[in-house]
Amino acid sequence: MTYDTLAWTVADGILTLTLNRPDRLNSFTVEMADELESAFKRASDDPAVRAIVVTGAGRAFCAGMDLTRPGNVFGLDESLRPTLQDMTERLDDPAIARGLRDTGGRVTLSIYNCAKPVIAAINGPAVGIGATMTLAMDVRLASEKARIGFVFGRLGIVPEACSSWFLPRIVGISQALEWCYSADILDAEEARRGGLVKAVLPPDELLPAAYALARRFVDNRSPVAIALTRQMLYRNAAQPHPIEAHRIDSLAMFHTSLKDGKEGVAAFLEKRTPNFTARVPDDLPPFYPDWAK
Repeated sequence: MTYDTLAWTVADGILTLTLNRPDRLNSFTVEMADELESAFKRASDDPAVRAIVVTGAGRAFCAGMDLTRPGNVFGLDESLRPTLQDMTERLDDPAIARGLRDTGGRVTLSIYNCAKPVIAAINGPAVGIGATMTLAMDVRLASEKARIGFVFGRLGIVPEACSSWFLPRIVGISQALEWCYSADILDAEEARRGGLVKAVLPPDELLPAAYALARRFVDNRSPVAIALTRQMLYRNAAQPHPIEAHRIDSLAMFHTSLKDGKEGVAAFLEKRTPNFTARVPDDLPPFYPDWAK
């Protein structure tokens, strides 16, 4: 499979997914949204992919939505008169899916649903959707040249890409509101101080650090246990009562104990490196498809 706006490279189980419109600072288009949505589904279903590093080609990560396209630059159908009921009952109706649904939201939902760890390597400017798409990624590393902005207020629009769900969970409600109200461009250190990025690195150290982190996530780890852990932490943390986590924890513990869990215990007792053989998606437990929708 080839892409027009992305580059897909897999080495040693790590997928590097590169936003690849360098002549436009990797600005976001509806085509890029479609390709990202497809790529994360593909990565989730590919046993050869153990972890994902997302970065940008050239000097930018993603400069936000490409505002040069004719008509509604967000790709929305202005003839629609949508209601909240439409978003509940007709979410997957083609007219709603293509003419109303936020393209960035489709991308972040595909990242949220992914069964593999995702690391953002923010190599340069990341504003608007360039910033919000990273919120569904598990860890954000930034180059010293990164500039991050939730700039929607400057355009008279609102935060998108499910960022009103992700951003307060990452940095807290007060910091999230301040950044969205002010629409300021943050340098990498300010983003780190606010809790948005894990580390700020020299440009030539960014991708090596991202790959090293990815290897820590997957080397000698069960892919099935990692996939379940990712989804359990995201989904259970949003439940109103811990009993909901208990239901899923119990099912996940039962199923992982049957295969890789046995090998992990044996390796521990025998003081050797484990040889985990379960694979994603083939060995995910029966409850997973319906639960992770």
